[in-house]
Amino acid sequence: MSTEKKSIRELTKAEDQIMQILWQLKTAFVKDVIEKLPNPKPAYNTVSTIIRILEKKGFVSFKAYGKTHEYFPIIDKDEYSNYYLNSFMGRYFKGSFQDLVSFFAKENKMNVTEMEEMMKRVEKDLNKSD
Repeated sequence: MSTEKKSIRELTKAEDQIMQILWQLKTAFVKDVIEKLPNPKPAYNTVSTIIRILEKKGFVSFKAYGKTHEYFPIIDKDEYSNYYLNSFMGRYFKGSFQDLVSFFAKENKMNVTEMEEMMKRVEKDLNKSD
C-alpha cells in the first residue's frame, strides 16, 4: 500500500464517477460505492477493478481488514479539479482563461448583467483566498 504522490493523470468517465463518490464519502468499502451508483448497478467485481486501477494511478489507498479493504482518496477533489481544468483549458483554449470565459459567455448568451454578477462572484472568491 503506497501513499507516495504520483503525477496526476486524467480519469476515465468510470474512474471519475467512482472518485466523486469516494470524495463524498471520504472512506468506503466497495459495497458502499455500489450503493451510491445509479441503477442499473454495476457488478461488484467491476467496481472493485476500477478502484484498484485508481489505487495504481495514485488516487486511492486503503486500510485492510483481513480480506476486506476500506478505500479512501489520497488526492483531494480540488487538486484534481485544478489539474483537470488546466488540462482542459490547454487543449481547448490554448491555456487562456479569458478565451474559456468568452466561449461560455457567448455559448450561453450571457447578458451584461449576468457577466457583472459572474465578475462579482469571482472577485468575492478571490478576496476569500487572500
